[in-house]
Amino acid sequence: AEYNMLPGSTSPRKQRRADGRSSEIQRLIGRSLRAVVDFAALGPRTITVDCDVLQADGGTRTLSITGGFMALLDTVLAIPETCELAPGEVFDPKRIFSDSVAAVSVGVVNGEPVLDLDYIEDSTAGVDMNVVMTGGGDFIEVQGTAEGQTFNRGMLDAQLELATAGIQQLTEIQRGCFGADWPL
Repeated sequence: AEYNMLPGSTSPRKQRRADGRSSEIQRLIGRSLRAVVDFAALGPRTITVDCDVLQADGGTRTLSITGGFMALLDTVLAIPETCELAPGEVFDPKRIFSDSVAAVSVGVVNGEPVLDLDYIEDSTAGVDMNVVMTGGGDFIEVQGTAEGQTFNRGMLDAQLELATAGIQQLTEIQRGCFGADWPL
């Protein structure tokens, strides 16, 4: 996976150079997508998911994961079914994915859990989390950081419940976008 915030995506303009933040986000996107892909079923193919941020307003990494999964699924569905992995073994795009993937940001702003933080909320949040899950409700990755305040187990659970509800909504949107072609 590739991730890049384009120069005009932030104010002031972002410099055109790789940085540690972008590299870590690329690894997160890659880990998230690989969690649901059967590479043997995909066969000898390389697919690069390129996530370019046009306008940054918080949640760019989680949107890149959610949209990146949709792009990957769309790409796989475009592979002809007549394609053979090995002699006599027909390509079946439904075998490639074990589940769907979506991600959201959650945080604590003014003592309350908030879903899908924008830039202002993210910059003032006392707690900031990114949650990546499958459409079936399994966790792929949870990243959470206290930003100037601690949080207890109850607040962690409240954020995870909010994230789970948000990811369920995103999964339904993903399913709706693909309609009858949705293989999961």
